[in-house]
Amino acid sequence: MLNARFITRIRVVTALCLLTAAVIIGKLYFLQVIHGDEYARRADAQSVELKNPLLNRGTIYFSAKDGTLITAATLRELGTSTEHQRYYPGGSLAAQTIGFVAYNNDDEQKGRYGLERYYEQTLARGGEDSYANFFVELFSGFAGAPADGGEGDIITTIEPSVQSELERTLSAYGALWHPALSGGIVMDPSNGEIVAIAVRPAFDLNRFNEQENPGIFKNPQNESVYEMGSIMKPLTIAAGLDSGTITEASTYNDTGCITLEQKKICNFDAKARGIIPMQEILSQSLNVGSAYVATKMGPAVFREYFLNRYKLGTESGIDLPGEIRGLVQNLQSPRQVEYATAAFGQGIAITPVETVRALASLGNGGVLVTPHLVRAVKYDSGVTRTLSWGDGEQILKPETSTAISRMLTKVVDTTLADGKLKMEHYSMAAKTGTAQIANPAGGGYYADRYLHSFFGYFPSFAPRFVIFLFAVEPTGASFSSQTWAMPFSGLVKFLINYYNIPPDR
Repeated sequence: MLNARFITRIRVVTALCLLTAAVIIGKLYFLQVIHGDEYARRADAQSVELKNPLLNRGTIYFSAKDGTLITAATLRELGTSTEHQRYYPGGSLAAQTIGFVAYNNDDEQKGRYGLERYYEQTLARGGEDSYANFFVELFSGFAGAPADGGEGDIITTIEPSVQSELERTLSAYGALWHPALSGGIVMDPSNGEIVAIAVRPAFDLNRFNEQENPGIFKNPQNESVYEMGSIMKPLTIAAGLDSGTITEASTYNDTGCITLEQKKICNFDAKARGIIPMQEILSQSLNVGSAYVATKMGPAVFREYFLNRYKLGTESGIDLPGEIRGLVQNLQSPRQVEYATAAFGQGIAITPVETVRALASLGNGGVLVTPHLVRAVKYDSGVTRTLSWGDGEQILKPETSTAISRMLTKVVDTTLADGKLKMEHYSMAAKTGTAQIANPAGGGYYADRYLHSFFGYFPSFAPRFVIFLFAVEPTGASFSSQTWAMPFSGLVKFLINYYNIPPDR
């Protein structure tokens, strides 16, 4: 009995010694390997008088399609090992999204725009105390503790080759149509991961101080609102289908123009079509048809879908600073005309991010996801934790998603760009939008200024990507189908080839 107790004590003592050794070895590895270079720089800094505080900051990574991490923002030594400069290897790539680091009034360098600002608490290094919580960080990482307050690197969802292709597409569009502003988003509609998001004009992140107009640093994707035009019609038709107000087989009498509360609403050509099915509202982009569906739904049902389900006028939750809400006050009005005009994308103004979030629900089975740019945080402890953005909210019946996708696929196959976008082995669902631009000075709308928008997803019934494109005041063409159809088609073909997406028909 005594011998057995002795052996047990020996085993306990041995286990404790081994555990202590493991802790010490782990700590030494953490100090000498993971942060060895950093401590060496700090030692050098003690013998050199610095003009400015030593910049110490985490890295921002892009994610290649195979999972390889590619540096988007890092530190570069400048002159001596005691001077650090923020460096962006991609130059202008995803400039408004990444943001940059600059001095504040307190002589401290901080993230000023984009991800650099939004994830400031994660990217910034707090000094000596930042290494004190190695084991807390290690074990809380495994337990799924929140990323807030933990210091480390951020791993984005942006795929650099797709980002480059989107930016090339926008640049080519700008050279041809000369818009005041253009932008695009490529997103996985199943989970909200944004693989590319771009704005033109852009700027070189390494030379941001050379910009004369600081307005270029602003990201219009989540900081500006626009009346989006006819790309809102699919949301109207989907709401009508989902609420049981209409079916795909329903018809209406298109008179070319209608008058609601002394306001005249007309189709783009003011021509009547007679008795036609719902499909033609999308195929021919008919304002009168959209107004008919909105009127038949009534204000309460229309509000339920546009405000409570699509959540237009609500922040999307995207991880970018400065997000604003869409302007949808007209949908609180008792006047039916406000709902009729909103049904075809005029009278309400929303951000591009809000727009793509709502449109993605049409193809992904009716789920409202959270658009986001960061997939994981790589803590200073060496632990990498994937962030959770939720499963999304079911806002449409799955059968509604199938029905509207079927209708939008027919738009591509039969009428959009005269059927030139149709692909033999791949289905695509898409819609164009041409919106008048409001005149802030005199009220009403400019007679010669438009916003051209375009969205689509593919394959139609199990989409890998949703693409949203917009341009403010392009010149030389009246309609979005003339300016965006071919760039959209080019992006679709690039994504199919780059990701080797199998055909679906």
